[in-house]
Amino acid sequence: MSIVTAGIDLAKNVFAVHGVNETGRAGLVRPAVPREKLHELIASLPPCVVGMEACSGAHHWARLFQAAGHTARLIAPKFVTPYRMSGRRSKNNAADAAAICEAVQRPHMRFVPIKTLDQQSHLMVHRARQGFVEQRTATLNRIRGLLAEFGIVLPLKAATVRKRAGECLEELPGWANTVIGDLLSEVGRLDERIAQYDLRLRHIARQDSRAQRLTRLSGVGDTTATCLVAMIGNGHDFECGRQFAAWLGLVPGQYSSGGKARLGRITKAGDPYLRSLLVMGARAVLAAAKNKTDTLSRWAMALQQRRGYWKAVVAIAAKNARMAWAVLRRGEAFVLPA
Repeated sequence: MSIVTAGIDLAKNVFAVHGVNETGRAGLVRPAVPREKLHELIASLPPCVVGMEACSGAHHWARLFQAAGHTARLIAPKFVTPYRMSGRRSKNNAADAAAICEAVQRPHMRFVPIKTLDQQSHLMVHRARQGFVEQRTATLNRIRGLLAEFGIVLPLKAATVRKRAGECLEELPGWANTVIGDLLSEVGRLDERIAQYDLRLRHIARQDSRAQRLTRLSGVGDTTATCLVAMIGNGHDFECGRQFAAWLGLVPGQYSSGGKARLGRITKAGDPYLRSLLVMGARAVLAAAKNKTDTLSRWAMALQQRRGYWKAVVAIAAKNARMAWAVLRRGEAFVLPA
């Protein structure tokens, strides 16, 4: 019996595999496959479609299966859930594998782009840098909280916390002086580490022509450009720019019926890190638009007056996402309209 579609429930050590033939009948049911046997099992199958949920290690397995001649497909877990609940009362690894196998066969299913080794290594730079940024923010908030115990209330601005905490350091009693001093030293160390990672991202951007083209967009710097390239590559997994913006969660949710369109809140689906970079870039674009007269700046200012600040920011971020997709998909440089 020839297997044409297989679903794999990924795990750390024990995997579940479910395969079906051209008629849809199950021909391969393995509820417990050890990690060291998985590649051997899939490589022994004739070329087929292998579906997996997009999770830790999924891109690694997808590359291995592609090298073995298979067509790998990664699915967001939320798209698999309806197929697991349909007709199955229990949730287990075998049921998950069968649901993945069924979901991957749907003609209109949306899949997660499979990343290359370079894309994943570049994303690791972003993840590490973002972790250091979060540690720095947490340390600054810890300084604010501890100083508040002594009646020293500081604002949220990071530069003010550094300055004021350093000024009142000698006035703190006992071990409080030592603790706040150590925390300020930790903030300085994190600043240096973040600056190093900024240089690495700038170096990556200078070596990639696609990232260089993206930086010509207003509100897109080295960090955003390298993240876009690492996330979607050339953008071939999206049919249009709006689909990419929807994948990022920069479009409103829709609940329409009876010929009446009802648009809700921004969905905020997709990767929050890339979305936040685009939103921060959009804020910079809107701040600078008041002093410019080009087409994009006039549109942004008119949108802010008509719909408000935050809706204008999200609209600019969505427009940047669509233009970034066009730059990557067509391989052409962006020309700023007059």
